[in-house]
Amino acid sequence: MAELLTLFWIFCKIGLFTIGGGMAMLPLVQQELVRRGLMSMSETIDMVAISQMTPGPFAANCATFAGMRLYGVPGAIAATAGVALPSIVICLIVSRFFFKFNGSPLVKSVLSGIKPVVAALVLSGLVSVASSALFPGGFVFSFAALDVHVLVVAAVMTVLMLKTKVSPALLVVAAGIFGAIFLR
Repeated sequence: MAELLTLFWIFCKIGLFTIGGGMAMLPLVQQELVRRGLMSMSETIDMVAISQMTPGPFAANCATFAGMRLYGVPGAIAATAGVALPSIVICLIVSRFFFKFNGSPLVKSVLSGIKPVVAALVLSGLVSVASSALFPGGFVFSFAALDVHVLVVAAVMTVLMLKTKVSPALLVVAAGIFGAIFLR
């Protein structure tokens, strides 16, 4: 029971401080789960990949995956409830007052101040996941440590995303199929 409460609290903190979307939560997930030894960085990357591919909110998918991996169905329920609770409470409070104070210079200033932090959180998560995917043996500035196959797939998918109108969902599925066949 104590483990479930701890997991609930971990994801409650993640849900409370994830501002700017699911990818912004990656540094918090890494801090709370990887540094505590609950999940490895490799498992965290798997969690991100699966959470991106499955329907539904990214944060809820991550929480469900982590909870299920750690403590089964009770863990999945505790983690998902933990990550959702802060959002529900904050939405109820904000919706009550937002339209009344929407034009306030203070509110506009606060929202402007939050934007760079959100960008930094997303960038931090991107760097963390990219370094673990590209350098599976640990982040080392060495061409020998670089997983060239992953780099090629990432580069091709990035070009396709930026230069074509192919659905990102289709690209994720294609990359998954390619990985299952060629990157065992």
